[in-house]
Amino acid sequence: MNKPILQVVIGSTRPGRIGGTIANWIFDVARGLEHFEVELTDLVEFKLPLYDEPHHPMRRQYQHEHTKSWSKHVNRADAFVFVTPEYNYGPPPSLLNALDYLYFEWNYKPAGFVSYGGVSAGMRSSARAAMTATTLRMMPIPETVGLPNVMAQLKDGAFAANELNVKGAGLMLAELAKWEEALRSLRAQHRATVLAGG
Repeated sequence: MNKPILQVVIGSTRPGRIGGTIANWIFDVARGLEHFEVELTDLVEFKLPLYDEPHHPMRRQYQHEHTKSWSKHVNRADAFVFVTPEYNYGPPPSLLNALDYLYFEWNYKPAGFVSYGGVSAGMRSSARAAMTATTLRMMPIPETVGLPNVMAQLKDGAFAANELNVKGAGLMLAELAKWEEALRSLRAQHRATVLAGG
């Protein structure tokens, strides 16, 4: 049996972001634990404009190539880790926009969050993004990884994780693997029903 696919999603798209650096760290941790086949997903590469589909995403009547590409990519995943900064007590609009583009493709898939920032570690961002995830029938797990004062841990273009960071990441990924397995049959049943027009 093939390993389930975990996509590590870089939520920020702004120039000068450090999200890629943080995502590379959690990507490497996830690969080392061997629960998943791990993919790095950069929203910049999908060039999603502000939501521009004429139909509700529940209908899956996508008109634009960028939506079709995003749908195909997300659909193949079994679980997600969203890497997000905090913008004004919430996630960046690029992440919310990417979530809003789809519906069926997110259903019954577990999600973990890695947030980063100053003293608050971006935790308000992951909490608000989790609310959106539940509306998309995802399962945001309680175990999150918050990285406070993150700039102090950036060294030579990489994130220098400490013992607590590594332990937290391991716990989150282990829980994500449990939820992925638990939701697998439900996801398959739901997919078959939807694709059959039920």
